[in-house]
Amino acid sequence: MACHQGCAHESACLTSVPVFEGLNVVDRQLLQKVTRSRHFSKGEFIFQEGERSETLFVVNEGLIKLTKISAEGKEQIVRLLFPGDFFGLSSLLKKDKHYVNAETSQNTVICYIEKKDFLTTMEKDAELAYRFLLEVNERLCDADESVGSLSLMEVDQRLARALILFHKKMSPNKGSFILPITKKELASYIGTTPESVSRKLLSFKTQKLIQMDGSKQIQILELDQLKLMAEMA
Repeated sequence: MACHQGCAHESACLTSVPVFEGLNVVDRQLLQKVTRSRHFSKGEFIFQEGERSETLFVVNEGLIKLTKISAEGKEQIVRLLFPGDFFGLSSLLKKDKHYVNAETSQNTVICYIEKKDFLTTMEKDAELAYRFLLEVNERLCDADESVGSLSLMEVDQRLARALILFHKKMSPNKGSFILPITKKELASYIGTTPESVSRKLLSFKTQKLIQMDGSKQIQILELDQLKLMAEMA
């Protein structure tokens, strides 16, 4: 379901994305006029691998998983996108086909800006264009770090990194959060099995690094210790 001009989601998108911070009032109003939003139910695709679009997508509410599917049909989660994250850059800037699937893991609200409208704003605001390049560079650094963690780190280190990410994105001011994805998806995200995820979570609980209430409610008790384990201190 699309949300028409004037909807609060469009304004929220422009204020929640770091790259749009500092826009002057005129440019913000112009960009808001060409920003649209749409609700997606859990399990819907924003786009699929091989499709094309000339659109910048922004997560306003919910959670998106970017995935690749192997020849054997196995899903690998490449990246998780939380509110404020943007995606679709490859197809937007290079006119390439999308190289991943973008699927909702929760009921989600997506904001989107068409290429011509986005580039018009970029051309008028050199500072915005520079910040956008910095964000793209940070995305590349995150991708390199993710590849390195999968190949060089042990499962408990990768799980610690994932829990720290969820804490940062979902509850930065408190230690408790609900796992935003299933254990099967979490296993795909960190490159292991659901059984291994369950064992490691139990180990973290035994070490009093976390506390669990049920299977999905997690409270981080020792954030600094998790960061040391994840080599993020």
